[in-house]
Amino acid sequence: MPPIDRPQPVPPASLLKAARRLLRPLVRLMMLSGVTFPVLADTLRRLYVEIAVNDVLTEPKARTDSRISLLTGVHRKEIRRLREMPADNAGAPDIVTLASQIVARWVGTARFVDANGRPLPLPRIGGEGANLGPSADKSPDFDTRPPSFDKLVESVTTDIRPRAVLDDLLGHGVVFMDAADCVQLNTDAFIPRPGREEQLFYFARNLHDHVAAAAANISAAEAPPFLDRSVHYDGLTPTQVQTLREYARAAAMRVLLDVNRLAQELTEATPGSQPTQPRRINFGIYVFDEDEPPAAAGEP
Repeated sequence: MPPIDRPQPVPPASLLKAARRLLRPLVRLMMLSGVTFPVLADTLRRLYVEIAVNDVLTEPKARTDSRISLLTGVHRKEIRRLREMPADNAGAPDIVTLASQIVARWVGTARFVDANGRPLPLPRIGGEGANLGPSADKSPDFDTRPPSFDKLVESVTTDIRPRAVLDDLLGHGVVFMDAADCVQLNTDAFIPRPGREEQLFYFARNLHDHVAAAAANISAAEAPPFLDRSVHYDGLTPTQVQTLREYARAAAMRVLLDVNRLAQELTEATPGSQPTQPRRINFGIYVFDEDEPPAAAGEP
């Protein structure tokens, strides 16, 4: 019987070298935001214990303070203190949960976009009996009724009045009212304003998922399970970078909208169905450019 192909442990020195570069922008952001090293160190200490308990030591009997201390390097007295702390609230802010669903439906459903796939300006109030949810009226003239913002909201939730949703989205800058008193989406996708709670939610989720995909690929025994590719060039002029940046942003938005439309079609094809083992997927794209640092002595 051939030996089982198991992933080889990553050399700690190589992993730390990579982690130093990975953490640089995060440490810079924390420093500029007033998060000092002792605060971060205590957060990391707690995270080490939390991951040891929940992710690494899968057998409950193995989760002793001594075993956790041996695995993490954290003193047993500290482990007892950290294990008694309440868990963090990892839930999404209300504006993220609701706004992301509304924007996804707005840009991903043929009823709410024009012939070029751009989100339509929507009158605030539509006709009578508008409801696009699972219990929606499926009469022959259903698809001929003009779309409205109220109908869009009711296709996502009937628990909150559309007027209250509109006021919230206006307050967060997701939508605006035009001269014809129609609701317009500010961008092709929900882009939170800098530093707000919703932006920090996406910051944590998207970077977590990218690192999780890359870590899973490093640890894989066979073919890497997740796509993690990039196009990178150096030695470019600012004009060349600007051209590539604009092209990449436009291409990325086209792909994101295409994936969103397919996701809407798949979910609407089986309304109300709940899988026995729900899964989630996150597909992201980023563009980054900066001045190249001076080459070190002897570096090509």
